[in-house]
Formats: sequence, structure tokens, C-alpha cells
Amino acid sequence: MDLGRRLSGPRVLAVNCGSSSLKLGFYEDDEPVARISIERIGSGARLELKRGTQSREEEIEAEDHGQAFEQAIRRMPEIGEAQELCVGHRVVHGGAGLRETTRIDARVIAAIEAQLPLVPLHNGPALEAIHAASKAFGARAGQFAVFDTHFHRNLPLHAARYAIPRELEERHGIVRVGFHGLAHRWMSERFAALSKAGNAASVVTLQLGNGCSAAAVRAGRSIDVTMGYSPLEGLMMGTRSGDVDPALVLRLAELERVDASVIATWLNTRAGLLGVSGHSQDMRELLEAERDGDARSALAVEMFVQRVRKAVGAMLAALGGADGIVFGGGIGEHAAGIRARVCAGFEWCGLVLDPRTNAAIGSREGRISADGARIEAWVVPVDEEALIVREVRGVLAGQREQV
Repeated sequence: MDLGRRLSGPRVLAVNCGSSSLKLGFYEDDEPVARISIERIGSGARLELKRGTQSREEEIEAEDHGQAFEQAIRRMPEIGEAQELCVGHRVVHGGAGLRETTRIDARVIAAIEAQLPLVPLHNGPALEAIHAASKAFGARAGQFAVFDTHFHRNLPLHAARYAIPRELEERHGIVRVGFHGLAHRWMSERFAALSKAGNAASVVTLQLGNGCSAAAVRAGRSIDVTMGYSPLEGLMMGTRSGDVDPALVLRLAELERVDASVIATWLNTRAGLLGVSGHSQDMRELLEAERDGDARSALAVEMFVQRVRKAVGAMLAALGGADGIVFGGGIGEHAAGIRARVCAGFEWCGLVLDPRTNAAIGSREGRISADGARIEAWVVPVDEEALIVREVRGVLAGQREQV
């Protein structure tokens, strides 16, 4: 797909809920009229509004994503002027049988609610934003769910299935669905547009932020991904453990005398960078603490890097080699030191960074690999809101773009 192609149609409000953040983009055609980002929802929320070349920040009261949504649209008077309005929500999980972008109705809401035990950090906030939009716009605006699992819908069976009894898989619909699909799609398509490999490119995409995952993408299609049945699988993350021995859950439940669901909550909210460091899930704070000699922070960073490196190796193996590797997400886009540590030691396969370019690029889009490197390395800031707009417009036009 040509990411530069303009799609005209009704104005679209793109809503992207994180576990403690909210991003909104109000679009006319392909261009955002205004963007709002709210961080730290629930405790000291801070809002940033960008309109054209101007921006401003302020502290707001937002105990949950519903309140954050209300605060955001008050600062977007353009919405009140829209005669035609659609609201597109990034939804992490609608179940294995609901992956296509679809208009939100009672059935879709029930499906999103049903996945709350698997995605407690994301589906709850998405539902709060959906209900807030219904309250704000009523029947005036159509709402659509854009699912993060869609990009991975065609995983080959050997990547999509677990080695569990077939009858359990079929009875309960247990399958690896993958997540961060919008991010991996954006990164892989931008790489195809920018690199010599073009649409046939094989690329390892790394979404590294509070949530983290790696994907192997060949010719625009995901063939493997580190996240599986839930977003807890795979890489070490801000508060999520990533891969652990399944026996660990059972043993901790026995030792702590709690239900397995309690352990699942701990692994989602108290583990990862926060659990290992003991004080922070923010990579910026951990890197600063590492420089100051804090051993636990240094270990957290080292563990994080090692797990990403292992995932890169696995995805290279799944692809049989690659044309490129792309870094996205808050850590991937901003932490040059983490990018350098992830790529160190991959010279054997042709992945070599240019240290000066990597350090100087900041969070801009661009190539950071050395001239002549067989595997190109890129930083690609992810724009999930732009893809949400395209998905909504594609459904409305009845010509949904094929990935």
C-alpha cells in the first residue's frame, strides 16, 4: 500500500488507548487537523495539543480514559464543526474470530469485554473511550474498532499454533493471534517504501515501548511474532514479564496461596523492567540509574536488551535472512544506546550500525546502518492513528485495503 496516497471522505477521529495514555488525531482527508496526547492517566495526567506547527502542554484531571477523552475533545472545537464524523478506535483484542475493522455495536462491545482477562491493560481503557465517545457524540458519529490482531491473521499454522492437545485448542479457540499489528504494519510498509528491497522486503520489526514485540514480515505479511495468545507472551516489557516457564505460574500460585489469576495480574503489572529494577518501568530513568551505578537498574536493562537480541535472531531465522530491521515505539525511536546494544554482535549476518548516525538521528525517520551493510537498520516513528483513519475510510468505501 502507498502510505502517501490520499483517501478522501468524512472526518475521522482516531483514538489510540494505551494502558495509561491516550492519543487522539482529528483528520480531514489524510491530514491531521489536531493531535492530542495524554500521558500518566490516573495520576498527574499531562496533555499535549498540537495544531499545525503550534503546540502547548497542560496538566489535567483525568482519573480514567473516559475522563481523558472528555478533556481531549473539549480542546478540539473542530469536531463540533464536522458534519460527517467517524470515530476509529484501536482495540487490542476482539477475540480470534474478530479481527477485521468493523462498526461497533453491542455484539462488538461484548466481544471486547470478553477478552478483558487476556488484555487487562488495554481493552478496559478502549471500552472507556468507546463509551465516552458514545456519550459525547451519540448517534451523530459512527464508531469503528480497528483491531491490533488483524495484521497477524494469516500467520502460518506452525507459528499460530501451540504444542497443546488439539481438542483443547479447538474447544477453547486457543491460537496465537499476535498484537501490535498496527505498529508492525506501519514499520514494514515504511521500510518497503524507503528501501531498495521494495514490496518484496523481508524485515524484522521491533515495537519497543512500555509494551514490546518483534515480528518477522515477508512481502508485507506477518509470518511470525513474539506475542501470542495474549500480549503477555514474548519480550520483557515495562510491567509485563514476557516469556516465563508455565510451571512458574502454577508454583507461585501454590507457594503464595493465591489463584492463578492473581499471578497473571502480577506478571502484567508488577514484572518486567519495573519488577527487576524495583523502582521504574521507564527506560530513560533506568538508563540514568545504570549510569549512576544502580545494579538492579543495570540488570533490568541488560535483561531487556538480551531478550530483544534473542528475538531478532529468532525472527531472522524465521525469515531465512532479512533485508532490514526497523526500530519503533518509545524506546525504539528515542533510545539510541538501546538500539546500539541490540545490534551489537550481529556483524556476522551483515547488520552493522553507523554509530554517529544512530546517535544523531534522534526520533526522526531514517537509516542508521553503516553504508554497505547487508541488513539495513532504520528508525521509523510509528503513526498508528494514520492507519486507523485509513482502515475506517476503507470500510466506509467498501474497498478495504489488503495487507
